[in-house]
Amino acid sequence: MDYRHGSHTVYQIEYHFVWVTKYRYKILKGEVAERVRELVRQTCEAFEMRIVQGVVSKDHVHILVSCPPEMAPSEIMRRLKGRTSSYLFEEFPHLKKRYWGRHFWARGYFCVTVGQMTEEMIKQYLEHHFEPNPNDNFTLLCSNNTKLLLA
Repeated sequence: MDYRHGSHTVYQIEYHFVWVTKYRYKILKGEVAERVRELVRQTCEAFEMRIVQGVVSKDHVHILVSCPPEMAPSEIMRRLKGRTSSYLFEEFPHLKKRYWGRHFWARGYFCVTVGQMTEEMIKQYLEHHFEPNPNDNFTLLCSNNTKLLLA
């Protein structure tokens, strides 16, 4: 597994994002598509996100990114959509006519997490790495010495 490291963290957090152009206009062609790809790369690099894979289609963008744990998916999308839209309107004046309200991307997005560890792998890890009695199902003793089961 390809774990990333922070000053006090080890992590592997990956998200698959899909977002579409406003009204699903098929505007992501030629220079506009190339510029979107370049802007997404620059934005990801600026905020320490790694692009694992990505595709710019005619009316939407798919990317699989590895992100630091302090970045929420909503923050990632705010930065990606905001920066790309600002630069696109600035560099391609003809887009302002089509998107007269200055909204290049549709409001929503799709996001799903990508996991590498199975439930069985996590259970095995917990059984072999922590408490001497892994079968106690994470019990706690209450103040009156009765067991409280949390599993």
